[in-house]
Amino acid sequence: MWFKTVRLYQLSTEFVMPWDSLEDQLAAQVFQPCGKSEAARVGWVSPLGRDGEMLSHRLGDSVMFCLRKEERLLPSAVINEAVQEKIDEIEQAQDRKVYRKEKMQIKDDVIATLMPRAFTRSRVLFAYLDLKQKLLVVNGSSAAAAEELIACLRESLGSLPLSLPDVNHAPMAVMTQWLKDQSASDHFVIDQDCELINPMEEGNVLRARSQDLSADEIKAHLDAGKQVKKLGVVWNEAVACVINADLSLSRLRFEDMVLEQARESDPESAAQQFDQDFAIMSLTLAGLFASLFAAFGGLAD
Repeated sequence: MWFKTVRLYQLSTEFVMPWDSLEDQLAAQVFQPCGKSEAARVGWVSPLGRDGEMLSHRLGDSVMFCLRKEERLLPSAVINEAVQEKIDEIEQAQDRKVYRKEKMQIKDDVIATLMPRAFTRSRVLFAYLDLKQKLLVVNGSSAAAAEELIACLRESLGSLPLSLPDVNHAPMAVMTQWLKDQSASDHFVIDQDCELINPMEEGNVLRARSQDLSADEIKAHLDAGKQVKKLGVVWNEAVACVINADLSLSRLRFEDMVLEQARESDPESAAQQFDQDFAIMSLTLAGLFASLFAAFGGLAD
C-alpha cells in the first residue's frame, strides 16, 4: 500500500464528504468482472483487499479508495492477422477487392469473435482524499489512469471539484536555481538524479541518474540554458523522490526511520497493519506536500 508515485489534485474548499451514504454510493459502482463481450470494466474494491468488506477506509481526516480495472488482452497483431486472413479469403473466393468500409466491418466482426476467448488482466489503483489539506493523492504515474479514477469518484460521490495544483513560482525555474546554487529549500536536499531540457529545442534532453549533480558537466548545461524538468531530492531525511515539473512525484522511497514507525506496535490483523501504514504514510506525505507547495511559493489563490 505504500505509495511509489503520486499525482496531486486540489479539492475545492466547498466539498463536503457524504459520510453517511458513502458506502452505498460506492456500492453502486462495485467492481464486477468483464462480461464475455466486454473489453474492460472498472469498479471499487476494498482497499484492504480480501481482508476488508468496506469500499472505503477512513482514518481521521483521510479516506482511502481502491479502483480495480479488468481488461481483456487482445493484441493488435492478433486482430490484424485475423482480419487479413478474412480479407484474403473474401478476395480469393469472390474475385474482388475489399475496400476500407468493408475492412472496418470485418475488423469489428473479428474483435467480437475473439473477445470472449481473450485472457483478462487486472490492476488496482489506490488513492486517498486528505480532507484537511484538501488534496486527492493518487498512487499512479499515468495521468489517464488517475483521470479514470477521478471520473469514477465523481460518478459515485455526485460531484468532486478538483483541479491540478497551481503554485505561485514555476517549478522548473525554482529547481533550476536549486541546482545552480547546489542548495534546495524547505527541508529538501538535492539527491543524485535530474532531467535537464532545453525549452527552445524539443528533444534536447539530458538525463542523469546516480550522478554527482555538482559536477562541471551539469553546471555547463545549466550555463548553456538548460532547465530542470525533474530533480531527485530527499525531504527531511524521511522520503526520497523525484519532483517533476507538473508537481507529480515519482520513485517515492520512504526511509527506514519512517517504515520502522509503522512497525513499532504488533498489529493483530492485516486491517490493523493497514491502519498503521496508512497513518504513518499519510502523515509523512502531508508534511512533504506542505514543504513542496511552500518551496514553489505556495498555492495560488
